[in-house]
Amino acid sequence: MTNQEIVAKLWNLCNVLRDDGITYHQYVTELTYILFLKMSKETNTDSQIPENYRWDKLAKQQGTDLKKFYNALLSHLGEESTGRIREIYSGARSNIDEPKNLEKIIKSIDELDWYSAKEEGLGNLYEGLLEKNANEKKSGAGQYFTPRVLIDVMVRLIDPKAGELCNDPACGTFGFMIAADKHIKEQTDDLFALPADEQEFQRKKAFTGCELVHDTHRLALMNAMLHDIEGEIMLGDTLSNAGKNMKGFDVVLTNPPFGTKKGGERATRDDLTYPSSNKQLNFLQHIYRSLKPNHQARAAVVLPDNVLFADGDGANIRADLMDKCYLHTILRLPTGIFYAQGVKTNVLFFTRGTTEKGNTKEVWIYDMRTNMQNFGKTMPLKQEHFDDFIKAYTAQDRKVIQDERLSVFTREQIAEKGNSLDLGLIRDDSVLDYEDLQDPVESGEEVVAQLEEAVDLILSVVKDLKSLGGGK
Repeated sequence: MTNQEIVAKLWNLCNVLRDDGITYHQYVTELTYILFLKMSKETNTDSQIPENYRWDKLAKQQGTDLKKFYNALLSHLGEESTGRIREIYSGARSNIDEPKNLEKIIKSIDELDWYSAKEEGLGNLYEGLLEKNANEKKSGAGQYFTPRVLIDVMVRLIDPKAGELCNDPACGTFGFMIAADKHIKEQTDDLFALPADEQEFQRKKAFTGCELVHDTHRLALMNAMLHDIEGEIMLGDTLSNAGKNMKGFDVVLTNPPFGTKKGGERATRDDLTYPSSNKQLNFLQHIYRSLKPNHQARAAVVLPDNVLFADGDGANIRADLMDKCYLHTILRLPTGIFYAQGVKTNVLFFTRGTTEKGNTKEVWIYDMRTNMQNFGKTMPLKQEHFDDFIKAYTAQDRKVIQDERLSVFTREQIAEKGNSLDLGLIRDDSVLDYEDLQDPVESGEEVVAQLEEAVDLILSVVKDLKSLGGGK
């Protein structure tokens, strides 16, 4: 049985819980509690779990006794255990009310082909489960799950290396760092031939992250553990003062959450030069400030279109980015690759300079959006769609690349446009909604003005109708 088949079986178990009103995301969290115990047994790493709460004890329980035992297990591991076990089970509570449903899930998991799963890698199995959750629109997880192919392309081009400090300040389920670890292992002839202290660095310090949502943080911890990564994964808000010490990184790879802070309030960080109610602008500031100023530290960041054209603080932040960093490449991504429909995104690639000014001389922009097919569940994004971009990105001299999707703008040209980076989309008369692709969405002030004009027009029409009707 392949991991893909095991993931399908695990996912189908969710049908058992529908009568309990369990959501897909709650189901994955519940599976995490149970799978941790089973996987710990299968890998002979359950010595840190109290003997009374290990898998074999759980699997023997039945009926109401099972439910009582399971709840006691969750409580004990979340409050009395230590280390990563305590982190994973902290605040854990079961959403399963019917003991027979819980019993069926445990029995089904126990009967899976765990020998094959171990052969393919338990970490890969768990990531497959997380991806299944993201692909299921009803789960609501797709909004923070970055497509695997995009993660792999970003990691490949940023090229993290052994000995470097890598971070994701909005790590979700830790996918970027898992991919970075895999990339380094593939690029290093023999990682296990490294001195013991360097191996320990890779396992315990090389990959770190921060996640705000408790349940997602739990999934990240489990994902990291199954990939033998022990780096710190903070539970907290990078945009609060807790994020001030997240700095000194060689590599940052991330897809920060989209939107504004609730209530429109600004970030609580007191060290950001341009605090904004726009979370992406705050994350962008955090990211380029968190890189080592050595002309080698680098980042690849997924950001929505509004970061490229927002005025006010947005223009100031982009100017500050281009001063402190060499913003060498912007990839305009196709629409439909994230499950929130209509979201238009980009990847910014930049390297931190050694000085505070003048590091960006020109910005290359690659358009993967115009005249592209519609991507989605039935037409997924694939590696081959990035081939031309990768060729342009890795070219020693981009000026010799013959590709209409590739364009370049000098820092002076960008400054003339008010530091807007909403550039580089192909003009093609066959694109009916070209203006929608090319022009920025109106600012809040413009929208308000348009609404006010509409209200005035409506009031004027009502007044005219009243006059025609004799004031009735």
